Amino acid sequence: MAKKCPPCKKGAALWLTTYGDMITLMLCFFVALLAFSSINPGKFQEVASGISMVFAGAPPSVLMGGKTTVSDPVISSNPGVKEEIIRISEDESFKGKLSIIENEEGTLIMLSEMAFFEPFSAKLTAEAKIVLEKIGAVVVEHTTNMLEMRGFTDDRIPPENSVYPSNWHLGAARAASITKYFLEDLKAKRIAERVVDIRNGRFDPDFYYDPRRFVPVSKGDIEILSEVHALDIEAKNQLELLDYQLKDGEISQEQANAKLSALKTEYQTAINELRYQFQRVDILIKREKVR
Repeated sequence: MAKKCPPCKKGAALWLTTYGDMITLMLCFFVALLAFSSINPGKFQEVASGISMVFAGAPPSVLMGGKTTVSDPVISSNPGVKEEIIRISEDESFKGKLSIIENEEGTLIMLSEMAFFEPFSAKLTAEAKIVLEKIGAVVVEHTTNMLEMRGFTDDRIPPENSVYPSNWHLGAARAASITKYFLEDLKAKRIAERVVDIRNGRFDPDFYYDPRRFVPVSKGDIEILSEVHALDIEAKNQLELLDYQLKDGEISQEQANAKLSALKTEYQTAINELRYQFQRVDILIKREKVR
């Protein structure tokens, strides 16, 4: 009597499952090749950052409340940008005039201790254009984040014949002047300098100098007024102390007059220093999704 064959197992053969996995992986590979046929620098870094996080054992997780790969500014994952800005800040021409601060908004580059604008004007000085050119070529062309330009003023109200009715307007005009300088003057200069890179497809000026990346913001005189208020309180306390010393006979009238004159000079010097500092320019590389 012929022996019966054992019943066949239901489902596909084991080799077919492996074959299906291989075909799926090949499909993903060719889709990835197609996607990289036209590289977007921002998206490329986003993918690279995500892969690095996965291999480091810390993949982003929405369910666990983790941050996505695009929550940090590009500068944080491109240390060369920060190093270049620090190198510029160590130049003798700009020493003490440039500082970098990392905060929850992103990476803040503060430019101060130099005359960026003419008094009560939004016109950039020649000195300002030199430092903005150096910083802009790095920040604009090596990041893809939004860039916020912040314009400041001092505590003095613009004169009656000024085209700016308030310090808010003057601050906005100064922020716009910086933006205009980057989008027009610097862009034109960089196109001339990198013409070979443009021809070979290594540099797309319209991508990096996209007006949608730049956001001019007026800070007006809010910050300096708070510091002036602190100076006023300190000066008032010193005057009251001087008055008590005079009434109690600790000092003579001549000594009081001399101290009063010194206090006025010291106060005016502090005010002038503040006004000089608040010609400053801030450039914020915003901590947000890249384009």
